[in-house]
Amino acid sequence: MLRVVPRTVARSAPRRAARSARGYAHHAGHVEELVVGGNPTKEYLANRANIEHHAAETTELWRKISFFVAIPATILATLWVRRVEAEHAEHAEHIKAEHGGEMPAIPDYEYLNKRGKPFPWGRNSLFFNPHVNKNMEDVE
Repeated sequence: MLRVVPRTVARSAPRRAARSARGYAHHAGHVEELVVGGNPTKEYLANRANIEHHAAETTELWRKISFFVAIPATILATLWVRRVEAEHAEHAEHIKAEHGGEMPAIPDYEYLNKRGKPFPWGRNSLFFNPHVNKNMEDVE
């Protein structure tokens, strides 16, 4: 049974590829009808001009979206994040001031920083930051 499945898949894949390629082949044959003896017909030239006009309009649309939507949205998001981070830093300084210049101890819950075995690079996570994370090298 296991030998039949790969054989079936291998046989059906080229058939599917041939079926999907027919659409492209049909379109290519249609283009040959539009170009007679190396000279493009009026229908072909009109179609080509239509495509170029559509491409120019679409390019201009996305340029406007980039300049008038994406860039201002990025600036607004940057300002918002800066404000939130400033509030967070201010709050952290307030907490330090209340506790004699140091952050209060983080509760030592048994489910935090559980390690079954050390990582290949040590006991800390790959993105360890000594200012924010607990140093697991100091822990037994």
